[in-house]
Amino acid sequence: MEPHIQVKDLNAFYGKQHVLKNINIEIPRNKITVIMGPSGCGKSTLLKTFNRFFELTEYTRLTGNVLIDGQDIYNRDVDVTEVRKVVGLLAQRPAVLPMSIFDNVAYGMNIHNMKKDRNKTREAVQHYLEIAGLWEEVHTRLHDPATGLSIGQQQRLCLARGLAVEPEIILGDEPTSALDPISSQNIEKRLIELKKDYTIVIVTHTLRQAKRLADHVIYMYLGEVAETNSAPEIFTNPKHERTKQYLDGIF
Repeated sequence: MEPHIQVKDLNAFYGKQHVLKNINIEIPRNKITVIMGPSGCGKSTLLKTFNRFFELTEYTRLTGNVLIDGQDIYNRDVDVTEVRKVVGLLAQRPAVLPMSIFDNVAYGMNIHNMKKDRNKTREAVQHYLEIAGLWEEVHTRLHDPATGLSIGQQQRLCLARGLAVEPEIILGDEPTSALDPISSQNIEKRLIELKKDYTIVIVTHTLRQAKRLADHVIYMYLGEVAETNSAPEIFTNPKHERTKQYLDGIF
């Protein structure tokens, strides 16, 4: 499988705490990669290195390389804003902007000056709301405050807003953990549909969700990658004893 993201000799520190240790992985293009492992093993930290959110925390330090399409995103001449446009993030809890549903989706397009014509913006807003499975629910109230939506609808709105700036990669940091089962199912369905056009990387604590979504799996333990392989191999024939114990529910 063609790698979209390559991580080479990556080490990350919060102050003196060594949280990621010698990470070497490849994440395949147009697949759903699930990062899983016990709490505190470094899953979310690894995810944040892919869009340079890691450096937003004080007293952090990182060594090694993260390459997207062969380019090291930590190179000094790389535009961080462009990295975060290419690599979108769907967080644990939806963070809608204090504006209308329409303006939430249009926000990124306006910031990046992507649409010159108001009609083109309207068409794009509809398009991305349809992709997120939200258009039919909100098309009659596009100018109502986004905060009036249910939390599941807000998460799909955040997905639409992220897609509107035309990323290549979608990151999800436990994107359904705050949602009810029906809303979770909605998000999972959208992610499966989207992988034909995007590379998707998800952190999850839910083994059942990993089995539903994953094409490729990274299993982490204490800041290290214990095992990485295709989902069928990991779930049916894990090589590492720690992976086996995690899949068996021992921890």
